[in-house]
Amino acid sequence: MFDPKAFIDEQVEAIRGAVKGKAILACSGGVDSTTAAVIASRALGDRLLAVYIDTGLMRKGETQDVDVTLKALRVSHRIVDASDEYFEALKGVTDPERKRHIIGNKFIELFEREATTFGAEVLIQGTIAPDWIESGGQLRDRIKSHHNVAGLPAEMKLRLVEPLRDLYKDEVRKVARALGVRVAERQPFPGPAFAVRVLGEVTPERVAVVREACAIVEEELEAAAGKGLMTLPWQYFAVLLPVQSVGVHGDVRVYGHTVGVRAIESVDGMSGTYSKIPHEVLDRISVRITNEIKSVNRVVYDVSNKPPATIEWE
Repeated sequence: MFDPKAFIDEQVEAIRGAVKGKAILACSGGVDSTTAAVIASRALGDRLLAVYIDTGLMRKGETQDVDVTLKALRVSHRIVDASDEYFEALKGVTDPERKRHIIGNKFIELFEREATTFGAEVLIQGTIAPDWIESGGQLRDRIKSHHNVAGLPAEMKLRLVEPLRDLYKDEVRKVARALGVRVAERQPFPGPAFAVRVLGEVTPERVAVVREACAIVEEELEAAAGKGLMTLPWQYFAVLLPVQSVGVHGDVRVYGHTVGVRAIESVDGMSGTYSKIPHEVLDRISVRITNEIKSVNRVVYDVSNKPPATIEWE
């Protein structure tokens, strides 16, 4: 039986043993990195600096929410706006593996820059078991390169410490609850963020479309679950597809974007089944997306399980 309190005590001591000087921690605001941040902060105190990188690829209100969360948890942190750097690095890139490697390299470049300023030699990450399992290695096939594992550069100045490495998502949530982390139940969000929910080239304009679409999907599904119309899925979001189609706005022909909606049930992220969302909820999502995002004229719903599909589209 997994004991979250015993795990916390064990990892606090392990981090103290592994880090003799200062460390920085990569914090995205999700349950994994926030849980790692609280454990590491207990272990190191003011010898830890959590760094949140605003890539320009994050969810609506994400940066402000992370700031509030880390302040409430009393974790020393810094917010770095690197959105221009990310969009420049991703310009013209369409291959998802290249996106992940570019993002992984850029993360390390920025964290090494912050580590030099702080005087740290260690980088703590919230890597969990599915990250390194899907990234492949030894006898495992690579499903996709997680930016915090196979997406990292071959040579790094910082030494990695990963306290959650052997946990699955359900176990991480138990640890988060034991720590009083308010994002314990928050749905997973990919490390590369909207770079892998914008299929094709990543631009500020295309990210803005999927950011609004994701916000609508989240609002509608959470509202429907609150009314008892359905149970809230394990993960739910929108993707911007690299295709356009003919449509009509008013009496005018338009050639607009297509948004895909994804909602899936899972326990640990290793397998899952698509959510059977009531039709009236899907209808509401579609109407809102096409009314509120003028460049979108078509919405489709993904009915694929994992496997054969993965949860994210890229």
